Formats: sequence, structure tokens, C-alpha cells
Amino acid sequence: FPSLCRVAMCVGKCSRMVGPCLLVLGTLSVAANILLLFPGGSSKYLAEGHISKHAKAMPGIWGGGIAVSTAVSTASFLACLWSREEGMEQVAPLHPPSTFSFPQLALLGAAACFVLSGVGLTNGPLCFYNASEHGHGHGTLWGYPFLDAGSQELDARTENYLHDRHTWSICLEPAGVVAWNVILFSLLLLVSATEMVLASLQILNGCLGCLCGFCEGK
Repeated sequence: FPSLCRVAMCVGKCSRMVGPCLLVLGTLSVAANILLLFPGGSSKYLAEGHISKHAKAMPGIWGGGIAVSTAVSTASFLACLWSREEGMEQVAPLHPPSTFSFPQLALLGAAACFVLSGVGLTNGPLCFYNASEHGHGHGTLWGYPFLDAGSQELDARTENYLHDRHTWSICLEPAGVVAWNVILFSLLLLVSATEMVLASLQILNGCLGCLCGFCEGK
């Protein structure tokens, strides 16, 4: 049991840095999703409704951003109140039971962002492209050229478009939208994956705190 308390103390000390890190990641997630709504920095396509449905779902804003940041901010605030009520001079490294649900909220938000960003990356961007090159009629139209790529299997289709940059030129508008889509959705995947790890660390911290209590002075 003493060794478990030492582990709890170690995790508790590490968790003091988790909150600020999650706030930074949440802000980065919101910024990345906002940029997805303005391909090439232009607001024209958003006004016309020619934005990927996965970008318009805004998982980086409500999932990886608001849910994570709100959970961290609320948990930190309640932890401060708890510490003051206990007559402590600093914020307790192990959060009270009332804040257990907040890391779980952050984990759920980050997980939702991860899944939806992965789908957005897999399906590719919405763009104005030459449909005749894919055997879907003639002329140009708005659509998902990499999602509608014939009868290819999903994995092969994704691998082809992500690893073969020569296919990116099929999108005529917005300019550079494929690279824009790949970079920002990949960033959202990385950010949300990191958020899940940090939120899991906070949950572990809470579980250990429940078992050991505040054992920092032992």
C-alpha cells in the first residue's frame, strides 16, 4: 500500500502539468478546425457551402477544443475550492471525487474528435473536380473524388490518395485543398490522440487518489 501511495504521488505531480497542456492542445484543436473551414484562407467556399461535411461537423471545436478545455478548467476550479476548504496552501495534486467526471468528459471529447478527423482524412476533401477522369459522367462537379474513386476498396483508395500526391491535382478548386485537408486533419488526429493520453493520465490519477487519499505527506 505505501508503494501504491508513492505511485499516486508521482502521478499526482505529473498531473499538475496535464491541465495546462490540455488547454494548449484544446486551443490548437479549435484553431485547426477553424482553418479547415477556410481552405486556402478564403471564406468564399464556406459561404457557398462547398466545405467538407467532416470539417463542418467541427469535431476539433466541440470535441477536442470546448469539451477538453471546459473539463480541465472546471476540474481545476473545483480542485482549488476543495484545497481551500481543506485549509491547504496549494492545489491538491489528487482531485476530489466530485471532479472524476471531468477527465472522462475530456477523454470522450478527444475520442470523438479523433474518430471524426480520421473519417475526414480517409474520405478526402470536397472539391471541384473533373468527374470524367473517374468514370462518373462527364464535366466538372463538386464532390469527394477520392471517396467516389470507382470500385476500389476503402483502404486501397485511401492509401492511393494519401501516398500518391500526383492524384491531388484532380481537385481544381479550392487551390491546394487536398494538402490543406491532409495536414489539418492529421494535426487534429495527433492533437486528439495526445489529449486522450493526457486525459487517461488524469483518470488514473483520480483512481489512485480514491484508493490512497492525499498521501503526499506520507
